[in-house]
Amino acid sequence: MVRTQQLQLNVLVQPTYVNKRDGRQQAFDFDKFYHSYSQAYQASQESGDQVSSADFQDYFLQLFKDLPGDQIQAAKLYQLMEDYLEDSQQTDCLEAFQSIRRKKVDHFKKQRDINQRINTLLDRDQDVVHENANKDSNVFNTQRDLTAGIVAKATGLKMLPDHVANAHEKGEIHYHDLDYSPYSSMSNCCLIDFKSMFEEGFYIGNAEVETPKSIQTATAQTAQIIANVASSQYGGCTFDRADQVLAPYAEKNYQKHLAVAQKWIEDPDKQKAFAKERTKKDIYDAMQSLEYEINTLYTSQGQTPFTTVGFGLGQSWFEREIQKAILQVRIKGLGREERTAIFPKLIFTIKEGLNRKPDDPNYDVKELALECSTKRMYPDIINYDKIIELTGSFKAPMGCRSFLQGWRDEKGQEVNAGRMNLGVVTLNLPRIAMESGGDFNRFKEILDDRLDIAHDALVFKANRVMDTKPENAPILYIHGAFGKRTKPGGDIKSYFKNRRATVSLGYIGLYEVATVFYGGQWEDNSEAKAFTLDIVRYLKEKTGEWSDQEDLHFSLYATPSESLTDRFNRLDKDKFGLVENITDKEYYTNSFHYDVRKDPTPFEKLDFEKDYPKYSSGGFIHYCEYPKLQTNPKALEAVWDYAYDKVGYLGTNTPIDHCYECGYDGDFKPTDRGFECPSCGNTNPDTCDVVKRTCGYLGNPQKRPMVHGRHKEIQSRVKHVKGES
Repeated sequence: MVRTQQLQLNVLVQPTYVNKRDGRQQAFDFDKFYHSYSQAYQASQESGDQVSSADFQDYFLQLFKDLPGDQIQAAKLYQLMEDYLEDSQQTDCLEAFQSIRRKKVDHFKKQRDINQRINTLLDRDQDVVHENANKDSNVFNTQRDLTAGIVAKATGLKMLPDHVANAHEKGEIHYHDLDYSPYSSMSNCCLIDFKSMFEEGFYIGNAEVETPKSIQTATAQTAQIIANVASSQYGGCTFDRADQVLAPYAEKNYQKHLAVAQKWIEDPDKQKAFAKERTKKDIYDAMQSLEYEINTLYTSQGQTPFTTVGFGLGQSWFEREIQKAILQVRIKGLGREERTAIFPKLIFTIKEGLNRKPDDPNYDVKELALECSTKRMYPDIINYDKIIELTGSFKAPMGCRSFLQGWRDEKGQEVNAGRMNLGVVTLNLPRIAMESGGDFNRFKEILDDRLDIAHDALVFKANRVMDTKPENAPILYIHGAFGKRTKPGGDIKSYFKNRRATVSLGYIGLYEVATVFYGGQWEDNSEAKAFTLDIVRYLKEKTGEWSDQEDLHFSLYATPSESLTDRFNRLDKDKFGLVENITDKEYYTNSFHYDVRKDPTPFEKLDFEKDYPKYSSGGFIHYCEYPKLQTNPKALEAVWDYAYDKVGYLGTNTPIDHCYECGYDGDFKPTDRGFECPSCGNTNPDTCDVVKRTCGYLGNPQKRPMVHGRHKEIQSRVKHVKGES
């Protein structure tokens, strides 16, 4: 258990408040003041013993009594510490204290210095070039985006309120997507309103696009819309209910084929059979073309559009054929080598009475989804009834895991398509726990302080998006992707206000938080779990209060933390050193997830995690680690069925790596630099297909490596089957 010695005399210590450099006034914390001394001592070569906290406090208690008032400047505290170390002849400790302070000042300066940050890109700093596993930093358009992002980050830090920028730089919070926001006024992720765009037409560039007359045209337009939307925002985009939205255009194909059949075939049954067979092929070809187009697109951000396709509720012949074609295309794979497609992320809906049980009308599609998931890891599944219970309405997530909350317009009609998220700010919960030293009251005090900063950051982020003019992103605001159409120069606040949009408070590392208070094996401790639930419940209450204050929907988001799992851990390791089961792992655990190093069964893992999403309904996902499942889809179905009334959103992690040198199928061996075939040692990305779940989405780490912390987390994962690893 991590506990620093507690100083119980804080109430007697003057000053009461510290005036911070960023303009905030913060309660004086003697524990934190002593920690700065202790950190310097540990970093020094001081020959004498470390001064005890009690003696340290006695010295400063006397000193503070001579200071006027109840406030002190942060700079004055630094000076008092240096004077103390000099007077007590702790020369090495003084040098270490000054060195630590200089490094912090230099670090903050570099964060805002464009030249310094450009050098990190030129030097191919791994934290920069591998920050997003969906970006190939070797290609020119990604390099251009990374360069622009560095300029945007440095400028964005200067635009942020000082206390927000400082908290981000220190790693107390994370202001997500700083390479796009606030430098630009882009929004985050969305559910595109494909239905209205198809029906009403739209413009892209100089071209007017009319209502599609076939399924092939509809999917071609889908790819065009996705490319333009993805270039006009910085997060993921989702085509929800794709089977139902595309079905009318497949029916147009059917009617054309039926007209031809009626001209040449006399038998009505044969006419319909001919039309269905031709339409079925058209649907398959259209879905295959869509898959290829999405995987060959590059957005202006230098990456494949982060696209999600939700489907599974349709019951008509056309809708069923679209569902099956989506799955069949994914099972087949891409190209001559039939590699696993990374995008679009597929999400299949399970619904009681529709496809859950063998006597349901669409059960055959569920069987195909199971086969697909065992072979390609997608589709993930969402459980219809549970999603409504958790979020207030049914819809697929936006991109990775961000969920809109149920919302009705002024006419009382439920609206999901055309809505969006304005961005995320994430709390570093493990740091708060370590700063508290295992003191529950102190944890709450620090948490409240960080929440105040996060609130200001989120309001700033949302207000920045509302600076947008419709002509900045015509596809979103003028041509219908966001569900409404506004003329150039119009006011877009109605897209976001009245809780139409969400803006999200994220959190990371509940496992590490409980480890501070209860030790690293706490998952079976009911008191420890109740503590973690109390945390997310409290965060939910705070976002509810903010929603009432600001007329925006502040949602609580279980952050996927792709690069953040590395960044927070790295910064905290610098601050606290190697702390067992916390910083020594070199990564932090995503959101509320079970420690990946342990081996519960899938059922035990789901039972443990199921209680958290009702509080963090703004974003969540569960997934289980399995051995190879290709020959045992019934095992996966047992987990899907078990999960139906317990969790809303479930992903499958199973070995699907393939070596084209020796033919090996299974799980490639993780190494310090990547992954290698356990059979022949092959690491060449051109002759092996390595697919891992990066966080909420899949990635190919051989072609597009990830940051160190995420790689270490993947290395640490254990299969959720007792006795197997």
